[in-house]
This record gives sequence, structure tokens and C-alpha cells, in this order.
Amino acid sequence: MLTSILDNDFYKFTMQNAVVKLFPNAHARYAFINRGQHAFPPGFAERLRVAVDAMADLRLTSGEREYLEATCPYLDPTYHDFLQGFRYNPTEVHITQEGESLEVIVEGLWYRTILWEVPLMAMISELWYDMWGMQRASDDVIVERTRHKIEHYQHIGVRIAEFGTRRRHSYAVHDLVVDALKEFGGESFTGSSNVYLAYKHGVKPLGTHAHEWFMFHAARFGFKMANILALEHWVKVYRGDLGIALSDTFTTPVFFESFDKMFAKLFDGVRHDSGDPIQFAQDTIAHYESMGIDPQSKTIIFSDGLDPDKVDNISRFCKGRIGMSFGIGTNFTNDANLEPMNIVVKMTATRPEGRQWMPVVKLSDIRAKNTGDSEMISLARRILSLED
Repeated sequence: MLTSILDNDFYKFTMQNAVVKLFPNAHARYAFINRGQHAFPPGFAERLRVAVDAMADLRLTSGEREYLEATCPYLDPTYHDFLQGFRYNPTEVHITQEGESLEVIVEGLWYRTILWEVPLMAMISELWYDMWGMQRASDDVIVERTRHKIEHYQHIGVRIAEFGTRRRHSYAVHDLVVDALKEFGGESFTGSSNVYLAYKHGVKPLGTHAHEWFMFHAARFGFKMANILALEHWVKVYRGDLGIALSDTFTTPVFFESFDKMFAKLFDGVRHDSGDPIQFAQDTIAHYESMGIDPQSKTIIFSDGLDPDKVDNISRFCKGRIGMSFGIGTNFTNDANLEPMNIVVKMTATRPEGRQWMPVVKLSDIRAKNTGDSEMISLARRILSLED
């Protein structure tokens, strides 16, 4: 059971604010994707249904609102009023189970359904471990592991954010991790993507936008214009704040074709989420240099399946070449002596206006991470002149 409406990733709220302002009539459909082919125990759907239904009672508290007003001035008072009046509608979530297979579909207005993805994944993960009776590492072990990692990151001089809500073992583990990062992380720990835990532990909430922002723009405006208009609309809402651009929704080379000198100067940097991080850093540095921009004035946020060894390798390459920071998720919040689940919830279709639903797709730099209708993926690759 979630205890706060803010127990969610920050980019869900920043995107929701933009959707409310720019696309209030758009509809969206999301689907649970069981990448790891995990088996679900009998009665799982019923337990999940209870947890989902209970979310209708969540509401923004006065203390939570004051925290948002103090730490996120780019979220204007109209959005704070909106969020204070927002209530989850559990009828938007459809849950079925056949044998050990689970199906979860979310459908409704985009500005409402956008908040379901992360809590659903967190609840599915926690319930799965609980119902199978799996025993995690002790609290002391989790705290010690977290302390050891963040002290290592301090030693090599890198900045680390916690990005682990979606695939956390449980809320309890997540809370322990953020508390330990705050206690032992010093200046290396920059904050958490989880807004409630950032509020609870007095750190900064971090995040900008996710793939669905670009996926929607492709369905609404076409694949050729998706990156350009997604970035322009972001700037229209945030006017230079929240300036880290996600690069790989339709592959990084296609993104850089749209990331011209205006965007490159306006945005503080880019986020890496798939593919070889060293190659990405090389390409990003070259892109900035080609426009006469000092790469050391910009930042890459690395966030793809990171652990201490990967961070070590990336930092050695980037140091002295370009600014860097790291968002670490599962390796913090699900390092509990159990195999982390491999699950996602992704937007699968949108109805931008009128009555016509359109499938949406993501063309990651790693094809295994592509999502969406296969015919639409093929169409997108042809339009964007990508090799099959």
C-alpha cells in the first residue's frame, strides 16, 4: 500500500504539469510488460486490485505542498492547486490474471493516467516478493551496502542520485537506502527521484521527462518532428528549468540531428539511458564541440543499469572532458539478496485528439529495449532512415 501521493518519480509530476497545460484532452493507454517472464502466485491480481483501489484515498498534504512550493518554484501555483485536488481513479486500471500470467492495462486521459506507471511497478514488485515468501537481506546489511557504495562514489569524486522507485524491493528498503545515502553521502548524494522520500529526508527531488513525452509527440506530430517539438514544448512550459534532455527515444543519432545549437545551449545537458555509455559520451562531446560549445560546461546524466564498476569506467573516461552525474536505481533499492524483477509499464497507444487511437513506439539504442507495435516500429525506422 502506498502512503503518499508523492511516492512516485519526480518526472511524472513534471510531465503531468506540462500535459495539463498543453494536451489536456489527450488520452493514453499503458501496459504492464513482464520482460523477465516472472510467474505470479495465485491471488496476485486480487491483492494488487486492493492496493490499487486504496490509492483513491491518497491526497497531497499541506506539508507536502509546502515542500513542493519551496523546492520546485518552476511548478506554478495552478499546478499545486491541481495536484492538491487530484485523486487517483482506480477504474482506469484493469487487472487480470490467468494462471501465473498477469495483465495490467491503464487507460484514460493522459494527464490523469500518467501517474500510474511508477506506483504500479513498485506495488507489483513488493507484492511479488511478499506473496512468494522471499526473505530479503536484513536492514543492517542493506544500510551497510548502501554506505559502502556511496562512500566509494565519494572517493572517486562523482555525484550520485537515487532513481530506484520503479523496481525497488519494497518501500521499507527504499526508505532505508535514501536515509543511508543522506547520512553517509555528503556532497556526492544529490537527491532522489522519489518525491515523497526526498520530502521525508529533506533532499532534492530530481528528474525531467521520460520516453513517453517523445513517444506522444511522434504520434501527434510525426516521427520527423517528435524530438524537435517535444523539446520546444518542454522549453515553453519550463523556460530553461529542468534542462536535461532524454536522448534515446528514437535512437541517439536521430536525437542529435534535432539537438541543434539553440537546444544545445539552452539545455544543461542530456541523459543516457541505453547503449554503450562511453560511445555516447564520445558522441555527445563531439556534438557539442562541432557547435563551438565547451563540453565541460554541459552534463551527461548516466542512468542505464549502473553499478560501481560501470560508474568507475564512465567517470574515468568523462573526467576532464564533460560534466557527469549518475542516476542509480535497482542497484541501490533492490540489492537485497534477491533477483530484481525485470518489468516495465509503458505507454502503448495515445489518442491525441478526436477518436483515433495511435500506437506509440520507442526505438532504443539497444533493440532489445524497443517497445511498441512491430509494424509501427518498422514504419518509424523507414521514416527516420534507420537500418533494419
